[in-house]
Amino acid sequence: MNNRKLYRVIPKQIVAGGSALLAVALLMDFHVLPSFGSRKNGSEACQRVVQSQARLSREQLARLLTVPEGDRKQKVREILKDPYCELSNLQIRAGAPAQREAYPMEFDPQTWLVVLYEGEQYAGYRINAR
Repeated sequence: MNNRKLYRVIPKQIVAGGSALLAVALLMDFHVLPSFGSRKNGSEACQRVVQSQARLSREQLARLLTVPEGDRKQKVREILKDPYCELSNLQIRAGAPAQREAYPMEFDPQTWLVVLYEGEQYAGYRINAR
């Protein structure tokens, strides 16, 4: 008999506890958490401006998407030309320092394409809303 009451009470307590946790989570400021944090941290700041007038067209972006990862850096640079700036280097894989170059989009300058190279190889890209 006591077990029956216990089973009836527990789901209500779980729902109440879950609701309280959800309410607290909704009230939190997610911008202070690293995963939702500001995108303007030190690693995303330009280390050196290369070509201040550089903008990436839709055509250049479309051509870049045809280049497979692991292709030559020179091939990507022929399509994209000089970057707006260089970002700080990263260590993605052990023993392979990665260089990053940023290109603002011609059609949306607040959105940047960040291209990653490992040595003389194209290692990928990322779209970064600033």
